[in-house]
Amino acid sequence: MDKLTITETIIALETAALDAWLKGNPSPYLELYSKDFTYFDPVQEKRLDGWDKIKELYESMRGKVKMDKFEIINPVVQQTDTMAVLTYNLHSYSGETIWKENCTEVYRLEENNKWKIIHSHWSLTKPVVD
Repeated sequence: MDKLTITETIIALETAALDAWLKGNPSPYLELYSKDFTYFDPVQEKRLDGWDKIKELYESMRGKVKMDKFEIINPVVQQTDTMAVLTYNLHSYSGETIWKENCTEVYRLEENNKWKIIHSHWSLTKPVVD
């Protein structure tokens, strides 16, 4: 697979998962996560380790996340033949409210020739520091 194809594939996977997530459906993201997945989230106190932990968190949020639209801003995919790191800024819109986040997704090409996310790190773009 060439670099452009990998970039297009990774961005398409992420966009489809985000589209569903921001309509309250975490299933496409859960399908993208590897069994050894790790996750940093700005509202979680520590890293979540393993697919079961993220599934538990996401199922508790199913149907509760609702955004009108979103923008993936300045996506960059850095890659090898079997690994890809996607970084971007996400702007999510709900009415007049804009939620701004930074995202890093680490993808690995699995044996079945499918890209899976092995690590995800989300942070607020301009957090309020106490």
